[in-house]
Amino acid sequence: MSGGRVPVTLITGAAGEIGQALLHRLAGSRGDPIVTVDLRSLSTAGPGDLHREHFQGDILDSALWEQLLCRYRPTLIFHLAAILSTRAESVPVLAHRVNADGAARLLAMTADLATPDEPVRFVFPSSIAVYGLPSREAKEAAAPVSEDEHLDPATLYGAQKLYVERLGATIERLGNGLDFRAVRLPGLISSDTLPQGGTSDWAPELIHAAARGEPYCCFVNREARLPFCAMPDAVEGVLRLALCQKASLTRSAYNLGGPSLSAAEIIARVARDFPDLEVRFRLDRARDRIVAGWPGAVDDTAARRDFGFAPEHDEETLFSRYLIPGIRRRYLGDARAAG
Repeated sequence: MSGGRVPVTLITGAAGEIGQALLHRLAGSRGDPIVTVDLRSLSTAGPGDLHREHFQGDILDSALWEQLLCRYRPTLIFHLAAILSTRAESVPVLAHRVNADGAARLLAMTADLATPDEPVRFVFPSSIAVYGLPSREAKEAAAPVSEDEHLDPATLYGAQKLYVERLGATIERLGNGLDFRAVRLPGLISSDTLPQGGTSDWAPELIHAAARGEPYCCFVNREARLPFCAMPDAVEGVLRLALCQKASLTRSAYNLGGPSLSAAEIIARVARDFPDLEVRFRLDRARDRIVAGWPGAVDDTAARRDFGFAPEHDEETLFSRYLIPGIRRRYLGDARAAG
């Protein structure tokens, strides 16, 4: 029983790119109050009357969780808090503590909260970093990668994501009421928030630089290819998975897909709207090697079938309807404010 505690939706890492987009998406919805956790304060207000409280602190701080769980009982958890891929490789001990230990602790707390009569849904945004193809040639020859192929991550970040996926699925099988659902996200591009350190961020960084009229120094080669997804499509997919009836799900972890784009293709498309775009290439061999091992496309058939994932944006509308108009509004507004 909840013992008088308020049932809430909990979002960790709420100040990050996905967290901000998720809060914005929830602004017009109805449901339990929302409680957020992040090391940082929220840059914008939570979603209206739904946002009950923000806890600013470390997810590894047991005192924070004691304080939160004294007043609230999470019934739906979006665990977004993480050290992203590029930084994770440079701070391996800290990355392990946050990405692996932090998630494991939260899963254990959730398992303690959950019962078969009062289950708790735990939604975990994973990553295409869980995959690892052995060579560029293998990547170029591969068909869109399904959830059970090439699970050989070449990075700490990918290994940590895969560990949490499997830990959550294992705890769920114990039958204590934990309802674990993971979604493997491709490269994400947002017109509303700035990139925050992902290995795939060369694509959104390039577009934002073009809108600011600045040259961009690209750290991958022209042929580097990844699947990309508009942030609103990704958030909609995460929410569809979160709200779907358990009986409809056939997996514990799902791919979300999007247009497969190379650096050269993105540059050519952005230059149509920003003809003064200047791109220089300064290869970061470590990050370029990581991208070379990630799939150029993923198979998201299971997500489309099981919870109706249907991204609004294809290769053309990703730019023409979402990125270019949104980013232009962002920087036009900035210019007016500066003036």
